[in-house]
Amino acid sequence: MKILVCISHVPDTTSKINFVENDTQFDTNGVSFIINPNDEFGLTRAMWFKEKQGASVDVINVGDATTEPTLRKCLAIGADNAIRVNATPTDSFFVASQIAEVAKSGNYDLIIAGRESIDYNGGVVQGILAELLGANFVNTCVGLEVEGTTATAIREIDGGKETLKTSLPLVIGGQKGLVEESDLRIPNMRGIMMARKKPLNVVEPTGNETHTTAGSFSKPEPKGSVTLVDASNIDQLVDLLHKEAKVI
Repeated sequence: MKILVCISHVPDTTSKINFVENDTQFDTNGVSFIINPNDEFGLTRAMWFKEKQGASVDVINVGDATTEPTLRKCLAIGADNAIRVNATPTDSFFVASQIAEVAKSGNYDLIIAGRESIDYNGGVVQGILAELLGANFVNTCVGLEVEGTTATAIREIDGGKETLKTSLPLVIGGQKGLVEESDLRIPNMRGIMMARKKPLNVVEPTGNETHTTAGSFSKPEPKGSVTLVDASNIDQLVDLLHKEAKVI
């Protein structure tokens, strides 16, 4: 089984976010980048298939050279090959179409993407990718088993979970639950040293079609001050909820 894992290069959640160029561009100065958490769950599940079923695992990212440390980490975790499409990820359709072009030539049985990236939270790349490839698709996936050409997937739905059976080729949108957080891999020294020697396959983009553009960015309004109310002063609490919070 050939597996392709889509990797987003995203800011660490502890990073301070700022914008430049009249709030039209994200300021990367001083920002640490990591593997998108939803993608990391998917990569870990792919490594399970590699170890238990002998699957081969490739990872792919659409981005410039600054994303290569993230791909190197994927190699250190155990991915066999890393592919970087040398382009700025301008919108979801562009990213999906570039991955689709690589996937078509790679004849992958299973493509694992994260449900969404934690930077833009678009949550549509995996669905567009499945449509472009004509593959089956399961989103919000929290469980996956493959036997032969048949996959059994568990996905979250409102109020519970749903178990589906489908055939390969398959695209999934994975998330927390696909593996446990305790199962996530931390690269060891041997893996890091081997990853340094592995070549990165850099390919040029095919076309530049996009469907959306970002007009501007803004940060959430700062939280207001907190008003403390004595536990015995119910009248004041009701008055504040009515006149200031306007929730009653």
